[in-house]
Amino acid sequence: MTPYASLADDFYVNMNLATEMELPSQRETILQYFERVQKRFPTMRKFYCRDKRDYVLEEDKDQGRYRWAAVEARRLCSGQVNPGSVEEAIEQHRLVLDLAPAFLSVSPLDCEALDVLFGFDFAYRGNHNALLAEALGVGPSLERFGDLPGGRVINYEPSLTLALDEECRTQVRIGTESRTNAFQVRTGEFGEEQLSVYVTARQYGSLEPDTTYVEALERLAQLAREVVDQCVVDQILRPLARTIALK
Repeated sequence: MTPYASLADDFYVNMNLATEMELPSQRETILQYFERVQKRFPTMRKFYCRDKRDYVLEEDKDQGRYRWAAVEARRLCSGQVNPGSVEEAIEQHRLVLDLAPAFLSVSPLDCEALDVLFGFDFAYRGNHNALLAEALGVGPSLERFGDLPGGRVINYEPSLTLALDEECRTQVRIGTESRTNAFQVRTGEFGEEQLSVYVTARQYGSLEPDTTYVEALERLAQLAREVVDQCVVDQILRPLARTIALK
């Protein structure tokens, strides 16, 4: 298993390519594309249409580990939940992007944004916002605000996005997502829901000349992994896991 597996209840690596033009939706084109994906990963056998225009091929989810791929109107997606290794997930994304030009007529010009997302989910029954504030802190400038008498945290989802070039075309984001709302805090009735931490490396705009989608993918995946290792594992994931364990 990937070394990230022990850091959260679920770990996943997703790839999304947003296109400027609509992707093909003809029956033959879609089926041929997914047949090629299935040829490489035969256990991806569940095919269905979602929202009349989104086509999905995925593995059985019952085992807690599965692959999925989707073609939407203007987005090509691929993901793997709880992969055996990061490289195993990236291999799937390589295949999807390698097939896209020939089967879906995707050109390097036709890139609105390409991103690689590393996601971590924690199952927690309670106030996700308060948990984030306790585990990660709120920063010196907000500490007094957080200590107001009778105050309860109902919205706290820290995030930060950095641009890594002068044109702001390559960006990396660390974000959190709470599933707690004010009604749950008021009533004290919480279900066991997923608190998420995301690391997203994204490139905006058409690819550089002589650059392929696979090459762009590998660069973004390396960037995302470096951010996870250097800025997220010890600073966010382990503090969250420790705080949940003490509840």
